[in-house]
Amino acid sequence: MWASPFVLRARLALSFKGLSYKYVEEDLSNKSDLLLSSNPTNKKVPVLIHNGKPICESQNIVQYIDEAFSSTSPALLPADPYERSLVRFWAGFIDDKLLTTWLETSKAKTEEEKVEGLKKTFAAFETLEAAFKECSMAKPFFGGDSVGYLDITFGGLLAFVRAAEARYGIRFVDASRCPLLATWVERFGELDTTKAVMPDISRLVDYANMREAKAAAADASN
Repeated sequence: MWASPFVLRARLALSFKGLSYKYVEEDLSNKSDLLLSSNPTNKKVPVLIHNGKPICESQNIVQYIDEAFSSTSPALLPADPYERSLVRFWAGFIDDKLLTTWLETSKAKTEEEKVEGLKKTFAAFETLEAAFKECSMAKPFFGGDSVGYLDITFGGLLAFVRAAEARYGIRFVDASRCPLLATWVERFGELDTTKAVMPDISRLVDYANMREAKAAAADASN
């Protein structure tokens, strides 16, 4: 589904590995038999089908791509077990803390809830700033000299962060708070491999506005 950050993760991994694939857009309001049979447990996208076998969940898919095509550069996960455990930890932080806090803030009803949510969201980005400093070791990417697993995990959210910034007039990744991340955002976004799969920001803004309007209309009718 074009507007899913989780689908974008899988596409980024395929793109950076230079792998060819068939992209099938899914209508989530009328899920196909292929999706339901490929992911009967969660019934969600993305699903990667390789050699007739389905692989589900975005982080799992990225790891599978790296392992199944280990001879294809770049390696997304570090070879060292400790470093590999470290990037998996921070990938979990991105989904379980940063993304969750950000989504909760977007659903805040009162001004007080919004202020508190933004405070937690900014704190999560600042924590990720520290993670970038630790993982990159003064190199351009989370993965060091080349794009790695954390670049793709966070990179999948990049277009949606930019769309949210455009909608709300707030800089979530601000150079004054997160100078390393702010530089990384520009660097990662300018890569041709990233641009090849990145959704259009204005289209994402329109899509988010439409979803918000639908949700408000549904609330009003209840």
